[in-house]
Amino acid sequence: MDEKRIIVTGIGGNVGQGVIRNIRATHFNIKVIGTNVEDFSAGNHLCDVFYKVPFAYDEAAYIASIKDIVVKEHIDLILPTTDFEIFYLSKHQNEISCEIAVSENKTAAYYLDKYTTFLHLKKHDIPFANSFLPSEYNNEYSSFILKPRQGRGSRGLQINPKDYKTFSDDEYMIQELHEGVEITTAFYVNKSNELHGFITFERSLENGTTTHCKVVSVYDSALKKILLDIIKVSHIKGSANLQAIVTKTGKIEPFEINCRISGTNSIRANFGFKDVTYTLEEWLFNQTPSQPIIEKGIATRILMDVIYKNTNDFKEAKDNSATHYIY
Repeated sequence: MDEKRIIVTGIGGNVGQGVIRNIRATHFNIKVIGTNVEDFSAGNHLCDVFYKVPFAYDEAAYIASIKDIVVKEHIDLILPTTDFEIFYLSKHQNEISCEIAVSENKTAAYYLDKYTTFLHLKKHDIPFANSFLPSEYNNEYSSFILKPRQGRGSRGLQINPKDYKTFSDDEYMIQELHEGVEITTAFYVNKSNELHGFITFERSLENGTTTHCKVVSVYDSALKKILLDIIKVSHIKGSANLQAIVTKTGKIEPFEINCRISGTNSIRANFGFKDVTYTLEEWLFNQTPSQPIIEKGIATRILMDVIYKNTNDFKEAKDNSATHYIY
């Protein structure tokens, strides 16, 4: 099989690192070109080639950098792993001379901003946590959470802040704080706009990242209806993720949708939901994505070390050509 060349963005984070590990687990002949906004991270050792790029919201510089890499490395496909990169790459996808695994820009915009997500789904009577701008909220709930509209992970969250009226409507929103079980559902939408499959974890988090999780199927019927309704009104392509709380009464309250491959991709591949593989099959090889076969199980995450000996210079550890080992 001829070698294919892929950019995986955001390799400093757990999403990008999981994507690369999943690529390596396939039988496909793929060269991985990683990008990140920092020169060195725990993801460098996974890449065949690495490039530092500007932040995506530095739009002109970021797109110019990606275009240069695409030409220089003869890229076949870009797999973006961060929300802002999804948004800006979808905006400029017709200018870039390779496939990009993103939804259309209108869809990326809906799901980049959590308040816009709420308004979009509310218009179509699809369940989503009721949301307010700070200026509109008047203590409707006994407990509430204030969060960035375009936040990443759990950064910037505040529970019941007394000064919520001082926060900008342009940057923040408020949702009711529900008690219950947190679930995360990864789903894949094929190029025919059909739900290819999904998997749900109950999970525990630290700093916005899943630490422990278990596969659950008890919510599948209700979740499938929600996902089908979302897909009907949103031209999502490829992998996406829905986060929700299951309340004490058993009601599912979605509160966030990520229009991208999410952080548990490396875990769920081991339980039969291989959305990175589906993306490669469909976007890189024009194949029908293989069928999910979901298995039950649990997982936890651990911290490991990447060791580079005989150097004191981070610049010498750009990619996997630098001698290293995992300990």
